[in-house]
Amino acid sequence: MSILPEEIPVAFSSFMALGAARLGRMGVLTKQPQTVESLGSATVICTDKTGTITQEGMSVRALYDGAAHVRTTLPETLSDAATTVLTYARWASETEPFDAMEKAIVAAFTAACPALPIDMYPMVHEYPLAGTPPMMTHVRRSPSGEQLIAAKGAVEHVLAVCHLDAGAADRIRAETRQLSEAGLRVLGVARGTYATSDFPANQDAFTWSFLGLIALDNPPKANAAAVVRAFTDAGIRVKLITGDYPETAQAIARQVGLPGADTLLTGQQVMAMDVPTLQAQVAQTAVFARMFPDAKLRVVAALKQTGEIVAMTGDGVNDGPALKAAHIGVAMGRRGTEVAKQAASLVLVNDDLGSMVEAIAQGRRIYQNLKKAVAYVVSIHIPIILTVAVPLLAGWKWANLLTPVHVIFLELVMGPTCSIAFETEPAEPGPAGFDQMQQPPRKATDLLRPDTFLAGPELTRSILQGLGISGAVLSVYYVFMQQGKSMAQVRTLVFTTLVLSNITLTLVSRSFTQSVFQTLRLPNPTLWLMLALTFGLLLTTLFVAPAQRLFEFTPLSASFLGWCTLAALVGVGWIEGYKRR
Repeated sequence: MSILPEEIPVAFSSFMALGAARLGRMGVLTKQPQTVESLGSATVICTDKTGTITQEGMSVRALYDGAAHVRTTLPETLSDAATTVLTYARWASETEPFDAMEKAIVAAFTAACPALPIDMYPMVHEYPLAGTPPMMTHVRRSPSGEQLIAAKGAVEHVLAVCHLDAGAADRIRAETRQLSEAGLRVLGVARGTYATSDFPANQDAFTWSFLGLIALDNPPKANAAAVVRAFTDAGIRVKLITGDYPETAQAIARQVGLPGADTLLTGQQVMAMDVPTLQAQVAQTAVFARMFPDAKLRVVAALKQTGEIVAMTGDGVNDGPALKAAHIGVAMGRRGTEVAKQAASLVLVNDDLGSMVEAIAQGRRIYQNLKKAVAYVVSIHIPIILTVAVPLLAGWKWANLLTPVHVIFLELVMGPTCSIAFETEPAEPGPAGFDQMQQPPRKATDLLRPDTFLAGPELTRSILQGLGISGAVLSVYYVFMQQGKSMAQVRTLVFTTLVLSNITLTLVSRSFTQSVFQTLRLPNPTLWLMLALTFGLLLTTLFVAPAQRLFEFTPLSASFLGWCTLAALVGVGWIEGYKRR
């Protein structure tokens, strides 16, 4: 019983469960409790743009007439050609849209053409979003029975199917680039015809006429720049991964202060690179534009192969593979599809990336406190083991001083202390005085490496701490045994020293660097409650007759209690000098 450190798995489970509950109150839902601790080691966050860095809602900012090459900026009065572009963009959208972009198109269309309700133009056939980059097509029937074929999508795709002459296409691309550089999302709009009554298998097979462009404004969230700065200060690199144009992506990246906003890779470039080249490029690139599912997955895989701990945010079906592949997949709770939520390990209830900052801070705090709890368990088990083993091996007069009831008492005291009291410890500053979110992330947990909480300097210090307590307890044991005290008296003194050492060890283990006089000022009501209960139970065993008989103790005078306290302080207190090194 004394050898087995059964508190460690209990502490780990308790830390993860309590951490998950704490994050839930912050609006971050975790599917697997161990993800909470993993957050502390994240080194890269790959984030979507729309709805994550930018606001949820969109608005139509400009319309471009592809025939006359005229741009209309809303709320200017729309020309007939601009109205046609908006109308066909509306017909190419869902009848009951759920996407923020299509909702913005519907709102602009309703304001411009209130006399044309969509139910007057029922959908006859639908071609879902397809192609790289994608486009979608809807066939609708007008009140007169005419079939109206409308498409909207990536300008590159729309231009490719419209077969414009080189000059017109270049002019449209230049306009698209100007709008994108202003941070706007730009879509091409086209009108289709078909010679037969049967619909083709592929939407590209229609005969298409280019109508124009529709540009939508999706500005950054108010806290986006602060969130990016918080990640950067914490040593976590942020990479923007979006399906938008490169110019749009880089404009938004600059607006939120993303480091490396001038570095860019497109989805096609990602797919064209070999693995070594891609690994080198993703490490240096902050903005990934015109991305599609395979390209996102390849970026995540390349980052993992270079040793990064990757968190990936997403909300769509196409984000599912990358969310699943990342170490920490993060789905949006409001806009996220069921596929994204199933693939992710975390869900942000309010779609606020700022919650991730708090989640990572909690992950780092939990890991730090888990190390303290494990160090405490290792240290306190050593004197229990040696107090049982040394008298037996050395042939002392009273070899079987402690009985199972004493060990059970100590185990019951140690369990809540390590699994609950240490979990509620506030985060402490690092060696340079910076808080945890101003320090680089720790390395990923690996039991074979010396920087984990079960090995290295922390383990050595814990063992030495345990040996110090053992020396104090065994000294009390041996000295009073040699003085001819009775077995009950020696048992009482040894047990009292062990319990007082446990209380003192709990206090000095609250920090690996700060002195106990500094940590005494840190608030932790749960820890103080645990220590008060421990001390109260000790007094009960010493001075309440039924408990005395159960533990086979004798009354303890104030002087003897003072000697036990002094031994506990000496056995534990030397670590304070070690901290000051």
